[in-house]
Amino acid sequence: MTSTPTSIAPEAVITATALTLSLGTGEAKVEILRGIDLAVTRGETLALLGPSGSGKSSLLAILSGLERASGGALMVAGADFTALDEDGLAAARRGRIGIVLQAFHLLPTMTALENVATPLELAGQLDAMARAEAELVAVGLGHRLHHYPAQLSGGEQQRVAIARALAPQPAILFADEPTGNLDHATGEAVADLLFARAADAGATFIMVTHDEALAARCGRIVRLADGQIASDVRA
Repeated sequence: MTSTPTSIAPEAVITATALTLSLGTGEAKVEILRGIDLAVTRGETLALLGPSGSGKSSLLAILSGLERASGGALMVAGADFTALDEDGLAAARRGRIGIVLQAFHLLPTMTALENVATPLELAGQLDAMARAEAELVAVGLGHRLHHYPAQLSGGEQQRVAIARALAPQPAILFADEPTGNLDHATGEAVADLLFARAADAGATFIMVTHDEALAARCGRIVRLADGQIASDVRA
């Protein structure tokens, strides 16, 4: 079935209406997203599925404020994302949104503790180090606080990235193929951690994945095809 955002808009933390994304101009113009209508409620877990090139990662990038839509309207956690420039989007993400990408993007010259604490410090939080340590303990890395990324396994690096995303206690957590670079056992552990930590924080959790079994753990599955929503099913 297709989504009906207007029916749940009063309690939606994300409301997208006729979102489009295009690249290039003229004959070289490529339509990535073609009129996305989507509303997501507080605390919902949602998987974005679709074949390569369907637009799922592009949609996540727009919903999370990493990229701007070409057209349409988008409200996220009370902020009008379509009215903001890049600086405005960065400010709107701060404290509201946590993002876990397939590439961990950890700073190699900083310890795990510093990687998690630095964004908090930049946001002006006085208890940045204490909160960072608590989050790393929560993801099972209390014994690796002072290790650098090169001294950590892939799974441990992803856990640091998860701790960094969740330390500001965001209302919305996004993850783009969060287990894609991990072996099966490590991927399962990271997935368990993501769902558990998002639930503990009461965060809305939106995940791009190609893994049907992982998607089935979400309360809602949205499938994309050719830049449009092909189906929208709640468990």
